[in-house]
Amino acid sequence: MAAMATTHLRGEGDFADVLNMSVVEDNCKLPNGLEHTILTTVEEDRKAKRTKRGGLSLCLRKSIQKHRDYIKIPVPDSKNNRLPLEWWKTGIAFVYAAFNLLLTTVMITVVHERVPDKESSPPLPDKFFDYVDRVPWAFSVAEINGMVLVGLWFMQWLFLRYKAIAGRRFFFLMGTLYLYRCITMYITTLPVPGMHMTCAPKVYGDSQAKVHRILQLISGGGLSMTSSNLMCGDFLYSGHTVMLTLTYLFIKEYSPRSFWWYHLICWLLSAVGVVCILVAHEHYSVDVVVAYFITSRLFWWYHTMANVQELKSSSHNYLMNTWWNPIFSFFEKNVQTQVPCTFSWPISWPPSCFKNSCKRYTMVQSP
Repeated sequence: MAAMATTHLRGEGDFADVLNMSVVEDNCKLPNGLEHTILTTVEEDRKAKRTKRGGLSLCLRKSIQKHRDYIKIPVPDSKNNRLPLEWWKTGIAFVYAAFNLLLTTVMITVVHERVPDKESSPPLPDKFFDYVDRVPWAFSVAEINGMVLVGLWFMQWLFLRYKAIAGRRFFFLMGTLYLYRCITMYITTLPVPGMHMTCAPKVYGDSQAKVHRILQLISGGGLSMTSSNLMCGDFLYSGHTVMLTLTYLFIKEYSPRSFWWYHLICWLLSAVGVVCILVAHEHYSVDVVVAYFITSRLFWWYHTMANVQELKSSSHNYLMNTWWNPIFSFFEKNVQTQVPCTFSWPISWPPSCFKNSCKRYTMVQSP
């Protein structure tokens, strides 16, 4: 038998209480077999559920705080990973360049003994010499321009962020160009380009005198201004043109494109220096032309292969047939993008040895 629950409302206060309360009828049987109605409110039911949820949330929060772990989430710097510095490779490139420069001085000393006397073998005809008379001081201008360009490139290189990559490229190209120069000057010995040139006397089989001349060349940087280059025979091709061209190309490649005025000044220094070599009649025209052609093409070939990643693995890239491609692959294997023109201070402060060596990582916690 169902029991009816009737609520008598008296007064405004009782009516308001009813509005805030919903009645739920729960029928259950007593031990004596009679049905008993339990009146519960939705408000009480919600409170019970909140209590259960609050207890569960508190339990989970305590468990998380008790077993709080720090999860290391690696966030790699993609730019650094794609442009590793690898200074040890730069050191190898420097040794390669130094060896070829030393080999060049040895080759100049050897070739000097084979240069014919200008009285018996006069200078070869040259069209530039036919139209332009010799200017004695012009060669000094060429050497000064060369030293200025080398100094500018060195200062710019110091402030490059990826100086290790640019440095090994410069050393490799310079070493390769001087290696080529050793070969060309040895296989073909040209007579002096002008009667004004005074060559040092030949020493023939005197090994001690040859060693002295090699050391003299090295100490003076092979410059006529230092009176260290009194030997003849190193004409094909021009080493001065190599350095004037190579330094300008590197300065332009590794400086912002907006520095057009800087590029123009360096181009004028290079161009005036090359012209002054010819005006001084210190090299044949072919020496300068071949030097410019080999230097510029080698620079462009190398940087095209380095900057276009598809060429490194393309079977249709015929530049991979060059003899120096294995060396190129060794130096550029881990360089996976074009080197950006960014700068940084040469020496970071504080040094890395004084910096905090603690690893930083993200901590994952409960809200």
